[in-house]
Amino acid sequence: MSLQVDFEKKLKDITLRIAFETDENSGIHGILGASGCGKSMTLKCIAGILTPDRGRIVLNGRVLFDSEKKINLRVQDRKVGYLFQNYALFPNMTVRQNVEIGAAGHDSVKKKENAGRCMKLLQVEDLADNYPGRLSGGQQQRAALARILASEPDVLMLDEPFSALDYYLKESIQLDLLNILKEYEGDILMVTHSRDEIYRFCRNIHVLEQGNMVVSGKTKEVFANPQVVAAAKLTGCKNIVEAVPISNHEVEVPSWGTTLTFTEKVPEEIDHIGIRAHYFRKRTADDSVNVIPCRAKRLLEDPFEMTVILDNGIWWKIPKREWKEQYLEMLPKELVVPEESILFLKK
Repeated sequence: MSLQVDFEKKLKDITLRIAFETDENSGIHGILGASGCGKSMTLKCIAGILTPDRGRIVLNGRVLFDSEKKINLRVQDRKVGYLFQNYALFPNMTVRQNVEIGAAGHDSVKKKENAGRCMKLLQVEDLADNYPGRLSGGQQQRAALARILASEPDVLMLDEPFSALDYYLKESIQLDLLNILKEYEGDILMVTHSRDEIYRFCRNIHVLEQGNMVVSGKTKEVFANPQVVAAAKLTGCKNIVEAVPISNHEVEVPSWGTTLTFTEKVPEEIDHIGIRAHYFRKRTADDSVNVIPCRAKRLLEDPFEMTVILDNGIWWKIPKREWKEQYLEMLPKELVVPEESILFLKK
């Protein structure tokens, strides 16, 4: 199974420039980006709902779109399964009717068998005679996914699959969906703005900013080294500031009023650094470099952690158990920025 995508599409406010490739061993591919960056539009171009201005889309050797050769297959001929954010079930049809209408097969008997198999796989066979309005959000999602799988698509595309679910339902439904997707043999694309969903589901990630793919790679590698400011923000880095390399091993950080020192050579092209809010630590007697004054401006309390916002804008997160043990009486006067925790970034 493979999908090759390379196209441009002018939209109202941005121009999509999308290029990536999957293979049978690449797992789920995630597309991560802020609202309005073109994530859903990317899926619609692959599905054939929108037509790119130029480019090529090939699925398992079949050309779905080629602007030069004037090829543009109809939506129903592409074998693409698209799970919309609102699931798009027909409200006047039962679950069984919804799944059967999407089922692939040469005759009605085979279609019914295919639909029944998919309803069983998605555990909605007991809801077969119910209408969508009587289903919970998770049940609607499983019914919609059963309809898509019954069409036997070569690629499955999930558009913000958990956005319509209540917070307390998401984790259990995510586990169910992970188990279901293990049975699917085609390519899977998942669009989301949630870094947690991307990290949990996707082996590979493509970060989208204003229509452009700014970083692509293995999910864990991108989180460890996002390379660009946009990717660092989307993967949850709270502290991103302008930085100026002043030598092979030093970087000036004007907004923090300090110079950071590194044992490794500093990349020449960087213009920002980032550090995740959990990675600061209290200064000890052995620390002599990368020390920053700790002057608290504000405290934010969450259920399981405290966030200290310093007067220079730094966000420092501390687990509640450590806060109670170490910091309740007195905050440290200085923090250390561990060298290995600093991200080198460019705009």
